[in-house]
Amino acid sequence: MKLASISNKHLLLFSILLFSGFLTACSQGKSRVEQGNINGILHIANGTEPETLDPHISTGVPENNIGMSLFEGLVSAHPETLEPIPGVAESWEISEDGKTYTFYIRKNAKWSDGTSMTAEDYVWSWERASSPIMGNEYAYMLFIIKNAEAWGTGQLDDFSEVGVKALDTHTLQVELENPAPYFLNLLNHHSLYAVPKHVVLAHGAMTDQYTQWGRPGNMVGNGPFVLTEWKIYHQIRVEKNPHYWDAANVKLNGVVFYPVENYSTEERMFRAGQVHKTYEIPLDKVPHYRENEPDKFVNNAYLGTYYYQFNVSRPPFDDARVRRAFALTIDRDTIASEVMHGVVDPSYSLVPPGVGGYYPPKLIDYDPEEAKRLLAEAGYPNGEGFPPVDLLYNTNESHRKIAVAIQQMWNKKLNVSVGLVNQEWKVYLDSRNRLDYDIARAGWIGDYVDPMNFLDLGLSTNGNNRSGYVVPEYDEMIMQTIPGAKTPEERNELFYQAETRIMTDLPFAPIYTYKTKYLLHPSVKNLHKNYLNYYYYKYIELGE
Repeated sequence: MKLASISNKHLLLFSILLFSGFLTACSQGKSRVEQGNINGILHIANGTEPETLDPHISTGVPENNIGMSLFEGLVSAHPETLEPIPGVAESWEISEDGKTYTFYIRKNAKWSDGTSMTAEDYVWSWERASSPIMGNEYAYMLFIIKNAEAWGTGQLDDFSEVGVKALDTHTLQVELENPAPYFLNLLNHHSLYAVPKHVVLAHGAMTDQYTQWGRPGNMVGNGPFVLTEWKIYHQIRVEKNPHYWDAANVKLNGVVFYPVENYSTEERMFRAGQVHKTYEIPLDKVPHYRENEPDKFVNNAYLGTYYYQFNVSRPPFDDARVRRAFALTIDRDTIASEVMHGVVDPSYSLVPPGVGGYYPPKLIDYDPEEAKRLLAEAGYPNGEGFPPVDLLYNTNESHRKIAVAIQQMWNKKLNVSVGLVNQEWKVYLDSRNRLDYDIARAGWIGDYVDPMNFLDLGLSTNGNNRSGYVVPEYDEMIMQTIPGAKTPEERNELFYQAETRIMTDLPFAPIYTYKTKYLLHPSVKNLHKNYLNYYYYKYIELGE
C-alpha cells in the first residue's frame, strides 16, 4: 500500500481553508477537539487528498484510512492482534485440504441505504475487482482464487469458471488454487470489499472508474460510517451508519478527515486543538515530544519497508552490478539514527524480519569498497563515464532529507552525480507507472501479515512492481512453488529462497523498516495500535 503527498499549491489552499476553520472554532470558544469530545466527532489529519474512495481502484494509505470507516470486509480483524474475526460473514468453514471456504453472511448485514447484503454481492464485486479492464492495481491479490488469474489476465472470458459461487442468498463458497494460510486475513483488504452493484451501475458500467457513485449522496458502503461530505482539499466527513449490523456498539457519531500533507502544519493543528490525531510528525519535533510529552507521541512497530527502486529496463541500472554498487553505498544506520531521529529501523531486506515467523537473508550492508569494485567491473572505474541519472521522490520533507543524504553518499563514495527530481503525488505515480525515471523512492505498507505481501512486489504481473523487473523463474516461485508448500517450515524456507533471488537481483534497495510516528490526543480511547496501523473506528471512544 502506498503513501502519498500533495502539491504546494494545494497546501496553500488548505492552509487558507484551515485558518478560516480555526477562526470559526475559536469564535465559538472551543477547539475542534474540545467540541469533538462533546459531540463524539473524531478529527484526523490524513495526509493527501484521496484520489478515490472506490475500494477497487484506491491504492494509498490515506484512502484506506477513510475506506475502513465506510466498508467492512467479509472477514474482519481483531483491532490489536489482527487475527481474523467475523465481519460481514458471521462464521465460515474450511475444507480439510485448506482449499475450499464456505462463508455464512449475516442475515442483518445491510448496505448503508438499507438494502440487504447477499452472497451474490461478493461474486459480482470480485468479478469487478479482478476484471482485466478494471485497472485495479491489486487485482493480483485475488489470483489465489481458482482461475482468477486466468480471468484477470484475459485468458478466460467466463467469470463463472472462477472459484467464487453464491450457494444461496447468504452462503458464499470460495475455492482456492492452493492452500493459503493468509486468505482469511486477505478478506479484510479493500481490494476484496464488496461494493453495491445497484449503486455502481446507477452511475456507469461495472468497470468504469471515477464515476459519481463514490461521491457524497451517492456512495453506499457497509461499514460503521457513511460518507456525508467531501470538500476537495478541505475535509471529508463520515457519520454513523444506522444500518450497520453492529451500529449499537459504535461509539463515535462521526469522523472528519483533513488532507494536510505538511507535517509542520498538522503539528500546529494538533497543538491548537484542531485535530485529535496527526498523520505524521515533523522529524525535528520528535525529540521534544519524546522527552517532554511522551503520552502524546506514538512510535510503534509498523509493517512496512521504505526502499529505492531502480528502473531495470534501461541503462545504467539494467546492470545488476550497478544496482548493487548503489545499494551497498547507502549507510542505513546513519539514515535511521541521524536523518530520521531513531523513529525507524535500518532495513536490509524487502520483508521486515519476524513476519509470520519468517526471518529474511541479509545480503546487503554498507560496503563502499565492494561498491567501488562492482562499479569499476561494470565499466565505470571511480565513477568515470557514468551517465547522468536522477532520483525521483514525491513531495515530502523527510523524503527530501533522505534523498539529499543518499545523494551525498553516492557522490562521496562512488564519485557519481545524481540529480534530485521532486514531483507531486499524481505526477510521481505517473512517472513510475511509465518507467520514466532512473531511481525512485517507494514505500510498501503491508496489506496483510505475511511475507508473500512483500515478495509478490517482484511479480511481473504486479501493478505495484514499477521497476521493469521481469523474471519468469521468480514469478514461478511466488505463484506456484511457494503456494505448494506443505508445512509452515517449508513455506518459510521457500520464502527465504525467493528473497535471496530478488535481493541478489536488487530491483529494490531497502533502506528502513517503518514505525508509526504520530501525535494522539489523550482523549482518544481504544484507538488500538497494531502492526498494520489499521484504525478500527467502531471501537474508538472520546473522553477527557
